[in-house]
Amino acid sequence: MTYENLDAKLINALLGDGRASLRSLAEELDVSVTTVSNHLRDLENESVVEGYSPRVNYDAIGYDVTAIIQLKVEGSALPSITDRLEEQKQMITVYEVTGDYDVIAVGKFRDTDGMNEQIKELLTDTDIRESNTSVVLNPVAENEQFNLKLTQ
Repeated sequence: MTYENLDAKLINALLGDGRASLRSLAEELDVSVTTVSNHLRDLENESVVEGYSPRVNYDAIGYDVTAIIQLKVEGSALPSITDRLEEQKQMITVYEVTGDYDVIAVGKFRDTDGMNEQIKELLTDTDIRESNTSVVLNPVAENEQFNLKLTQ
């Protein structure tokens, strides 16, 4: 029995069904339940697999406005601005980035009025020098993950 690529195969199987039982994963991968359990525990301990959560279709529950917010921030204020954005429940992604802007945040909103209100409140912070907000017209691909390539 060879375990070559087992971790990658396990991750790919979990991407297909994050709720799969250890038994079904073992059957799919043709290894013992103990082997799957040990490898999965190692992947979790190494922070390769960081929890199991549902994929929520925000549009289906009324959050059908997605905004991309770009901010230029005073250098020393960057951590406080990103912390503030991260604390806002509707900001689903916050990045510190290189380029013309310092921060890019993605938010989900019920409507443009709610989006506008939250952005205006954010922009009262004097450490934000400039902002640019884009509203997503059509999400072509969103929250996608990819299968790991198996080595030969």
